[in-house]
Amino acid sequence: MTKIFVTFAFMLMTASSAVAQQLVWLQVEAFPTLREAQDRVREYDAELDDVAGFYLGGDWYGIALGPYQRPDAERLMRQLKAQRAIPPDGFISTGRNYQQQFWPVGVAAPATAQSVEPTTTDETPVAEVSPIQVPDETPRQARASESLLTRDEKRELQVALQWAGFYRAAIDGAYGRGTRAAMRQWQTANNHEATGILTSGQRVELLAAYNSILEGMDLQLVRDDAAGIEIQIPTGVVAFSEYEPPFARFDPKGDIPAQVLLISQEGNQERLFGLYEILQTLTIFPKEGPRNRARNAFTIEGVGDGIHSYATVGLSNGQIKGFALIWPEGDDDRRRRILDTMIKSYQPIRGVLDPSLARPGEDQAIDLVAGLEVRKPKLSRSGFYIDADGTVLTTTEVIGQCEDVTIDKEHPADVVHIDERIGIAILKPQNGLSPISVAAFQTAVPRLQSEIAVAGYPYGGVLTTPTLTFGTLADIRGLRGEEELKRLSLTIQPGDAGGPVFDNGGAVLGMLLPKANQDGQVLPEGVSFSVDSDQILASLEEAGITAERTDTLAFMPPAILTARAADQTVLVSCW
Repeated sequence: MTKIFVTFAFMLMTASSAVAQQLVWLQVEAFPTLREAQDRVREYDAELDDVAGFYLGGDWYGIALGPYQRPDAERLMRQLKAQRAIPPDGFISTGRNYQQQFWPVGVAAPATAQSVEPTTTDETPVAEVSPIQVPDETPRQARASESLLTRDEKRELQVALQWAGFYRAAIDGAYGRGTRAAMRQWQTANNHEATGILTSGQRVELLAAYNSILEGMDLQLVRDDAAGIEIQIPTGVVAFSEYEPPFARFDPKGDIPAQVLLISQEGNQERLFGLYEILQTLTIFPKEGPRNRARNAFTIEGVGDGIHSYATVGLSNGQIKGFALIWPEGDDDRRRRILDTMIKSYQPIRGVLDPSLARPGEDQAIDLVAGLEVRKPKLSRSGFYIDADGTVLTTTEVIGQCEDVTIDKEHPADVVHIDERIGIAILKPQNGLSPISVAAFQTAVPRLQSEIAVAGYPYGGVLTTPTLTFGTLADIRGLRGEEELKRLSLTIQPGDAGGPVFDNGGAVLGMLLPKANQDGQVLPEGVSFSVDSDQILASLEEAGITAERTDTLAFMPPAILTARAADQTVLVSCW
């Protein structure tokens, strides 16, 4: 079986060094019998490095990884939990309670978090396990000092015990048997007398370990009078950047790619719902994750592409306010702690962000919203409605390598039919659409050199309505006499592919094909091809789709043809 190799290097000091190291262990599981522990430790050893097993005292046997320096152990713990290689309640241990080592067989007692003095021999240095520490208070004194704690302070200790992997009951601030048992286990694991009552010093030690994950985050209460928001944010990793209404942006200032947005604007429910939709188009909010929109509030959580983001926004008294935290994916323990602090400290105050604070500059772009990048599709092409249910005909070019396909960016669609031979694909909107107009396919033979027009989105989604490009029908066959093709004389852009080719009367002669080389030859500018309508109709019949037909050759003024094209043509995007 392939091992998951630990990437955090641990080097023992050489004999020439006189400096001791503080080492810790990553404890992953404990068992009440030696047999259970031996069976499980073999499974871990087959997949992980640095696996060890120790007698913990009483009837318990623990499995641990290490020893490591604490920062390395914490990073390794996050990595292995994210990979689900260890249980979610694994925790960092000083190893003070590790006694006889049963795995690997024949190894001496473990190096603990006590100082390991280097030796002048080639043997691995071995440290004696320290005796149980002398408590700073007697049980009676500890109980007395505990009685002075507030309910919230007691809850905080339960949360810390839960984080350390010892407490699994409700966070209620009531110290019953479960809390006492968790305290005893924590005391045993950290080389304290197991009384079930934490002393003042032990409470400080427990909370210090609990809060160590926030080292460097520098959570500070920030009051932004312009946005009208007061909140604690991790000022150690983000700093104020600029106002881009409706956002006050706090961008990364170090190695952690974190971001905080304070959201503030005047508005009503319609504007709140509009903001809900806009946020989901931004790259900082991945598509995967729960969304919840209520009457006067919404939350958005996005996970993927290396990002884990969360936004909460509410509407009150004509003001829309909230915040968003964007954090690296996989750093869940720290992200949850920071987000919980932000949620608890968030407080709307007087004031709302002034739209005039936005200062237009040369870095403006249509794919930015308030300075934040909008999610862009992998590829966009054109398509057109072929029935009253909103079924769309498009080119197969736009559906390759897609996780999702949308119609006009807003409507998710499913691919229900593909005909690779002629290069067409059929899309069905997941939620029914009611197009104003649908294509009528021309079955009569068109006249050579007659005027034609192609409707499409030559520049992707830059323009919000389709563009009509006029040209002529150069031939009713391909260059080699292919009956399924028509040769067109007009200049097109890649985004036009998949769009309808109209005759003078507004009937559809076929679908524009992507521009392609012919046997390695680059065709002259202005030479394009479309799939013949008869070929499309035959393929649709095979798929059980009925489309409108006409054999009338008529004339339609350009203005009316432009309006019809706009009603029938859609933007198809691959995400």
